[in-house]
Amino acid sequence: MRKAPSARLLVFAKAPVPGRVFRRLAPALGAGDRVRLHMRLTAATLERLAGAGPWRTRLYAAPPAGAPFLRACARRHRIPLRPQHGRDLGERMRHTLEEALAGGGPAVLVGTDLPERGPESVAAAFRALAEGADAVLQPTEDGGYGLIGLARPLPELFRAIPWGTERVAAVSRERLRAAGAEWRELPATWDVDRPEDLARLDPALLRGLTPLAPQQGQPPEALDPTNG
Repeated sequence: MRKAPSARLLVFAKAPVPGRVFRRLAPALGAGDRVRLHMRLTAATLERLAGAGPWRTRLYAAPPAGAPFLRACARRHRIPLRPQHGRDLGERMRHTLEEALAGGGPAVLVGTDLPERGPESVAAAFRALAEGADAVLQPTEDGGYGLIGLARPLPELFRAIPWGTERVAAVSRERLRAAGAEWRELPATWDVDRPEDLARLDPALLRGLTPLAPQQGQPPEALDPTNG
């Protein structure tokens, strides 16, 4: 399959560090199992998307040093592993997309916690951009989005966004309207965000993990908008 040198798929992934991934799942899974689930979802995302269409895939790690796991993923799929740069999620996304756009052609950025997103969604996003849209979003049921694609820089989409809240997609639409941008939206999907989402996962992704017994009054861990 020939690649379109100007179409770039950018996959954001966190290094599998205990206590830094899927913190919202803390009531249901221990830190080690949350890391294992994160690694499985990351590997599954790359299996589905890297090399699945006429785009070139890049894997972006946070923290920038990455991890042996992410380096192994990049080697397996023969894709570049690059650091995410920026002080917060919005700055990292803006920097990565603008860097890709500077090479010419559209760019689509995705995370790794949307189990039902397949290559058809990525292909639809690139198709919308090729047909004249300035941006494309795939909203999630919780009010965020799990895919964003751009045909041109739109830095206002990444400044002062209430990341990790149910207002992310709504505020992003307001910014697009204010910028006079034309955008399209893919059908909404769901992401792995809270304990109840585990019941929706393919059981194979949960094999060997040990759910925690509910603990009344368990204090929530600090939330991280980039991954649960």
